[in-house]
Amino acid sequence: MKFQSAVAALLLTLLCLTPAMGAEKAGVTLPDAVDVGGARLVLNGIALREKFVFDVYVAGLYLVEKSNDPEAILKKDAPRMLVMHFVRDVDAKAINEAWMEGLEANVKDVTPELREKFGQLAAMMTDVKDGQAMGFTYDPASGTDVMVAGQPRGGIPGKDFADAILATWIGPKPGPGKGFKQQILGNK
Repeated sequence: MKFQSAVAALLLTLLCLTPAMGAEKAGVTLPDAVDVGGARLVLNGIALREKFVFDVYVAGLYLVEKSNDPEAILKKDAPRMLVMHFVRDVDAKAINEAWMEGLEANVKDVTPELREKFGQLAAMMTDVKDGQAMGFTYDPASGTDVMVAGQPRGGIPGKDFADAILATWIGPKPGPGKGFKQQILGNK
């Protein structure tokens, strides 16, 4: 993807520096806005993914304009960025299982092509350590750049993939839970 290096640099900067203004959860601060490929994206919401009693990651959703309507967000073909800053170690197998469960629970009529794209995503996953980041930056012109454990891993074309990965967070049965969904949509 053409801005993969720029996006990776942006995400590393975004997650390694403490910005002057931003939102904070579980000791992770995310800036209120970022510039990606010429587009200004604003922090729509920040959420903490918890599993049982453990904090797993702090997530941020960046959009061209704030919205708390999942259908409107998914319908709009505009740049967006999902950021996950891990606050504990998680292995690739667990991450991949969560992506596949989220896909099945939140996307109607999963096509073979979309399933193949999630297979590509699974091949990109590595174990993620406490303090490392994962990110997905969607550009309508080129698809989704994927960063795992702070490293660019490649791109996956198509809005179908971008929508499906976001639906795992904001779909009808979000893997991280309904409270997480409400936070990422900017609802307190």
